[in-house]
Amino acid sequence: MNTQRIAGALGARLTGPDLTQPISADLAAQLRAAWLEHGVIFLANQPLSPKQFLAFAHAFGTPVEYPFVKGIEGFPEIIEIKKLENERVNFGGVWHSDTTYLEVPPMGTMLLSKQIPPYGGDTMFANQVAAYEALSPTMKRLLEGLKGISNSAKADVSKTREDRLRTDGKHEAPKDYVAHHPVVRTHPETGAKSLYVNIAHTVGIEGLTDAESAPLLQFLFDHQVKPEFTCRWTWSPDCIALWDNRCVMHNPVNDYHGYRRVMQRITLAGTRPV
Repeated sequence: MNTQRIAGALGARLTGPDLTQPISADLAAQLRAAWLEHGVIFLANQPLSPKQFLAFAHAFGTPVEYPFVKGIEGFPEIIEIKKLENERVNFGGVWHSDTTYLEVPPMGTMLLSKQIPPYGGDTMFANQVAAYEALSPTMKRLLEGLKGISNSAKADVSKTREDRLRTDGKHEAPKDYVAHHPVVRTHPETGAKSLYVNIAHTVGIEGLTDAESAPLLQFLFDHQVKPEFTCRWTWSPDCIALWDNRCVMHNPVNDYHGYRRVMQRITLAGTRPV
């Protein structure tokens, strides 16, 4: 397996593995090591069926269902992330870590490109370990012990799923989810500290008034996506991206109006942030 970094902050393209074949324990260990080191890994030319995609997910962890959108036929853990030709808003089109409004958010997300537009539709990623480490010692002390409040109904992201709820939403009425997680979390595998707030889901800080938490959160939202903490990926057909939701945020760029973009997504069960 060959590894090529794509930016200074995070991200690496891996070549060599053929994920249409059974994944050995040795290959799974190599992939996980690269994932933990680089935050997000990319593997091109992987024309996987849903069954093969799910098998790859199981080599990393336990796939879990998304609370708002039903899975594809026969595979409830695989949802389509799509924007149609007539739609103007893309799914999840804002900086975020997936479903931080859950009590136990996913540890990782994998995306498989099925249809891509002729241009645009890149995805950006941001390293939250690097963002935390760049803070002043005083700011780090201030954030220590604080808990952010995440809400699934925050307008910044809820509006980005309206098209999919209309076409692919689960039958039950949408539920609002609220969870309290550390503003600075410790990675359970690497021990690294990272920022764990995001503009899509974080609505406040436990114990602070809205007026007190708003300027602090706005500073963090601006800081955590500075260019030096990011990388940008241009998709090709049948490409897989796998990122670590515990320390990496992402943002799909909405710059391809009039064209269809279809991806398949699986999220992997995580542990309660600490």
